[in-house]
Amino acid sequence: MTTTTPRPAAPSAQVSRPRWWRRPWVAPLMVVAVAFIAFSLPPYLSLDPARSRVPAPDFFPPHFVMLSLHVVFGSIAMITCCLQIWPWFRARYPRAHRLIGRVYVFGGCLPAGVLGLVVGVATPYGPVTRASDVTLALLWLGVTVAGWRMARQRRFVDHRRWMIRSFALTMSIITNRLYSVLFVILLEPQLETTFHGDVELMVATVSGLATWLGWVLPLLVAEWWLERGDAAKRRARARRTA
Repeated sequence: MTTTTPRPAAPSAQVSRPRWWRRPWVAPLMVVAVAFIAFSLPPYLSLDPARSRVPAPDFFPPHFVMLSLHVVFGSIAMITCCLQIWPWFRARYPRAHRLIGRVYVFGGCLPAGVLGLVVGVATPYGPVTRASDVTLALLWLGVTVAGWRMARQRRFVDHRRWMIRSFALTMSIITNRLYSVLFVILLEPQLETTFHGDVELMVATVSGLATWLGWVLPLLVAEWWLERGDAAKRRARARRTA
């Protein structure tokens, strides 16, 4: 009679949690967001319309109030989304992730998006900027609501995808400002030639270029990253099931 030596039980698979230090982009992102908010927010907390960085159009007196609230709620969205996209934080503190996610959606993106829509319609920088601001506000509201609905339906893969798009649009204000500085440097020498000395025309041109590129390019990068990441995951799943 032969006996079979029982094989030792395979160790239970442990879920590997992402290490906080394996995401070197998180800390620089937070530093940039905090620095941007520290620069952008004080003029609007002062309640002094003269300190506004966007001139109020004569036809819309509530512009400064709505712009100030937009900046405040947008700042909340920027700070909270830095924590929301941090894999280590999500894995270690899932309850905090859910609570901060609600703040991000209902205390940040949604009020900032609605106010941004109103402020965008009343922008003093012309129709090109107006079209960009309105499109951005509608997309920001749409992708954020879609991400929240996916979480409510426990479709977490789709939730992640929509919230990455929301994150790209939330942080696009930073790239918007960078493009503004770049185009001012590039176009100011052409003030007397290309723009015939018309400062308002140059400002409208700079604003139109910066607003469109500011959110379109980050959103395209987010889509590229999603497709690249999802393709890698599909290949990994195929290898495991082969």
